[in-house]
Parts: sequence; C-alpha cells; structure tokens
Amino acid sequence: MFLTRDEEKLLERGDGVSKCMEIVVSLGEIFDADRLIPISSAHVSGVSYQNIGDEGLDWLRSLNVKFKVRTTLNPCGVDLDRWREMGIDESFFKKQMEVLRVFEGMGAELTLTCTPYYIYKPKFGDHIAWSESSAVVYANSVLGAMTNMESGISALASAVIGKTPYYGLHIKENREPSVLVEVKCDFDPSMLGCKVGREVDGIPIFKFKRKLEDFELKLLGAGLASTGNIPLFHVLGQTPEWRDFEIPREKVVFDSFDLKEGCDPDLIVLGCPHLSRDEILRVYQIVKDLGRARREIWLFTSRRVYEDLRDVVSYLEDRGLIFFRDTCIVVSPVRFRCIMTNSGKALTYLPKLRGIDVVYGSFEECVLKAFEL
Repeated sequence: MFLTRDEEKLLERGDGVSKCMEIVVSLGEIFDADRLIPISSAHVSGVSYQNIGDEGLDWLRSLNVKFKVRTTLNPCGVDLDRWREMGIDESFFKKQMEVLRVFEGMGAELTLTCTPYYIYKPKFGDHIAWSESSAVVYANSVLGAMTNMESGISALASAVIGKTPYYGLHIKENREPSVLVEVKCDFDPSMLGCKVGREVDGIPIFKFKRKLEDFELKLLGAGLASTGNIPLFHVLGQTPEWRDFEIPREKVVFDSFDLKEGCDPDLIVLGCPHLSRDEILRVYQIVKDLGRARREIWLFTSRRVYEDLRDVVSYLEDRGLIFFRDTCIVVSPVRFRCIMTNSGKALTYLPKLRGIDVVYGSFEECVLKAFEL
C-alpha cells in the first residue's frame, strides 16, 4: 500500500498516533487497499464498559491521542442521569463514566446514540469511518455516504489519523446490487431485514409496493446488518444510488411473512436502533386515549431527539412510559427474563449475548401490550 512521506512519519513516532496508524495500515493491507483516503467523520461503537472492561480502559488511556475529525460515540451501558432506575450497580456506573471521560478527552462528542445521523448527516459521497452496523447501513444506503463496516477500534484509529483505507464500499463499483428482492406481501421492516439477511447473499436492491418511511429504512437496514452483516441496500425509486446500477438478474420474491409466538414479556422495549422523532410521535398517537401503561415499557432514544420532543416525552412519561437516553438494551447490563420488542437487532443479539428470551411484536403491538393487564 502506498503511503505518503507524512503518513510514513506517523508510523515512526512511537506513540499512540503510531499505534492507530499501524491499525489503519494493517487493515488496508489485509484488504489490498492501494492507499489511504481522508474521511469527514467517524463513529465509534463498543463504548459500554460492559464491552471495554478494565483492560480496554487501560488501553484507551495509554493512547493519549486527539481525534482529527468529527467523532461521535455509540450508546454506553447506562443512562447518565437515570442509571439507578435501570437497576445498574454504582460500581458499573463509575467505570462507565471513566470510559466516557477518556473519550471526551480525545475530542469525541458524547452523543451516545446508534443514530448519529439524526444529529448530523454526512453528505452524499462523503467518505466516513463508522462502526455500529445499523448506522453503517443507514449511512451507505439512505444517505449515500461511503463507509465500510468498521469495528470500534478501527473507527477510533481512523478518527485519530483522519483517514481510512481505500477499499470495499469506498469504491463505487463495489456498491452494485447483486440480487433483486421483490416484496409482495405486508411486512415488518425490521423482521424483513433479518429474514433477508439470513437468506440472501450480497447487496440487495428491494422492490416494494409502496414508498418506505425513513424509520422503516432504518429498521430494515438494522435487520439486514444484524443477521447478514449486510452494510448496504438499495430501494428501487427511493434510495440515492438505485439508478446508478443495472438491476441484477438474480431475483428473490417474498409473498408471505410468518412470525412465531414466544414468551410472556416482563419488559417491552422500543428503540433499537434509537427512536426517531417520527417514531415517538407515532407512540403518542397510539397511546393518547389509552390511560396509563400497565406493563413496564422502556423507550430508548438520543438526547437530541428527547429534548426536541420534550413536551411529548413528558406526556408519555406521565402515562407510565419510561424513556432512557445514552444507552441501549443490548449493551446495558439489565436483568430480565423475557423482553418483547419490534427490533430484529435485539431479537438477534439479546439471546446470544445476554441469555434473555425475546418475543417479537410489531411497533403498535408492543405499545398496546404495555396497556394490557
């Protein structure tokens, strides 16, 4: 891989910047990149103390570096204000704050959300280095930005260097769809994404009977990424790059969609990925005539969206719905037996990572379940 003289000097410094440069260069060599390219932003995942632990925290401190580009952070393990309400131990909270102080010292914005695109949107064609699979697929597919599916460490290293290797989805021809997925039936976007991710290889281009809402594109992408590690999809007539390629000959048709029953939930969860403004307003429309929630329901969103809808959130909280920011059900050390959610991502990860049973419900079904005895 070709390196400029300035890039070579970064390798020779013998400090934290050199360590980050070694990570970026090694990644480029693994994937046969011919050079490094500048990025406009980075998004770092894996910032929960549950993921990092003491060894990771010590490694972060040892770097002693500053980020060169705008860098946002994924959810941590707690709501910074309401961690006690989540049942989090004080020792965990203190360790989590140590992690966040280190990142803040590096220059990161403490966004603590898996939906950084609701805070700022990369432009079409921007080269970025994002981790968090659901954010990667949204940035590539809905915004037309260009990023590979980075790990938290490689995104951090690119944020320090301000560059990423030129390979994969940074190259236009690698963004071409390989299979047409025609959906003829009614569907839940999150579960459809999970199903396609399990059954389809390559980059899909979808044909739907209607235009999808923005939050449906978000959920579709999160499902694709969680089961198939798919970093990009296109939608005929809707996403920004669908006209740039020929429609593939390979075709898969979905004309029915069955979902299995599951356990009786002791918690209902919405917001994986974090809820958008439109989704919270949708919750309001469903519950405004229903009285007070009778089952525990947690809604996860970013601080930005929470503050933008402060009056609506207060109304919903008065009716027993509980909002958390800064964190996510998947990365927080909460303890429940069975969770009901509309999130294909949570449905995929919670049983594997936390040993929690999960039952699927549509967005509306999840909300209404909270008002049942």
